[in-house]
Amino acid sequence: MTGAKVSGGLLLFNCRAGSLPRMLVAHPGGPFFKKRDDGWWSIPKGEPEQDEEIFAAALREFEEETGMPPKGPFIDLGDIVQKNGKRVFAWAFEGHWPEGKKPECNEISLEFPKGSGKTWTFPEIDQVLMLEPEQARKKLRAEQAPFVDRLLRNLSSETPLPQSKD
Repeated sequence: MTGAKVSGGLLLFNCRAGSLPRMLVAHPGGPFFKKRDDGWWSIPKGEPEQDEEIFAAALREFEEETGMPPKGPFIDLGDIVQKNGKRVFAWAFEGHWPEGKKPECNEISLEFPKGSGKTWTFPEIDQVLMLEPEQARKKLRAEQAPFVDRLLRNLSSETPLPQSKD
C-alpha cells in the first residue's frame, strides 16, 4: 500500500438479553465538526506509528481516544476504503461503556481558521454514544456502516439476534 493512508480502529459493542447489540461511536472534536452530526461520527481509530502493526495501532488509538483499555477477544471486521482514500481496518470487542461517561482522550492543536495564526487545542473526540445498529449506521460516516453489518452477521452466526425494523 505504498503512499496509501491506513487506520486501525475498534468497535466496542455490548449485548443485552432480548435486545439488539449496542455499539460505541465517537464524534470528532474541534471547530470543523462542532455542528456536524449524522454521517460525521466514526469508530475510534487512528494511523499506525512507524513500524507499528495496524492491530496494535487500533488498540492504542482506542485507549487514547476513549480512556478505556480494550480487552479481547476481538472479531475481525475487515476493512473499508473511505472517500478520502484512507483504508480503515477494524475489529470489534464486547465490553461495557458506562451510561453518560465522557471520553478521556488526547487533545490536538491546530491553526483555525487556517492561515489565521490562531492555534486551538481541543479533544480528539468530544462525545461518544452507545447506539443500536440502525442509529449507529445513521451517525457513522457512510463508508464505516459496513462494520456494523459485519459485526451483526458475525454475532447472528453465533446467537440469533432479536429482529429489528431495518
